[in-house]
Amino acid sequence: MSKGRILVVDDDKTLVRLLREALSKADYDVITASNGIDALQELYAKQPDLILLDVMMPRMDGWETAQRVRQMSAVPIVMLTAKDEESDKLKGFAAGVDDYVTKPFSFAEIVARVGAVLHRARQAPPDHKPKRYASGTLVIDTDSRRVTKNGKVIDLTPTEYRLLAALAENTGRVLSHEQLLNKVWGYEFGEDTGYVKRYIWYLRRKVEDDPRKPEHVLTERGFGYIFQGD
Repeated sequence: MSKGRILVVDDDKTLVRLLREALSKADYDVITASNGIDALQELYAKQPDLILLDVMMPRMDGWETAQRVRQMSAVPIVMLTAKDEESDKLKGFAAGVDDYVTKPFSFAEIVARVGAVLHRARQAPPDHKPKRYASGTLVIDTDSRRVTKNGKVIDLTPTEYRLLAALAENTGRVLSHEQLLNKVWGYEFGEDTGYVKRYIWYLRRKVEDDPRKPEHVLTERGFGYIFQGD
């Protein structure tokens, strides 16, 4: 039984073949595209469960492809890149990427990351009554998964939403970097708290009037973050 359908997007034919073999052995169905334009067509036609996306490609690079994908789908994206600069990772997260793997990598690592990201994406929400959380004009409705500010819907990536929801569901309680990492990204990410810091910044850029002077998602120095509810 297939574990899911993976769209591999890379112009390196040899790498695509090896990724297909590794993922197929792990019981995933694999479809491929050699550039961003073809990838968007495959996304529309085949509805994959996850996209493995290279950065440097002809016709449309990975950054633009990720942005285009996010305009039409919340499908998880794992970015593949030869670069390991902090600025590139931040650019990927800003585009709505869920995870980031730097070349060279082992195929075992790719299979493990794919499994972890899919697991997070498929986790069923806890069985509870619909809840609504508010901080001033910022409102989080966990039933509809809608976030509004001043009555206008805020466009959040899936990871940004999970982070905000985790904070809101613990209104008034400080959550450590490690607690948020486990709740939002999963235990597989160990102590990589950089994910939390990056996404807190991107979240604040969308929900705060002034990200440098937050009113809703506050920092408790030395401890973590807290949602300032009404």
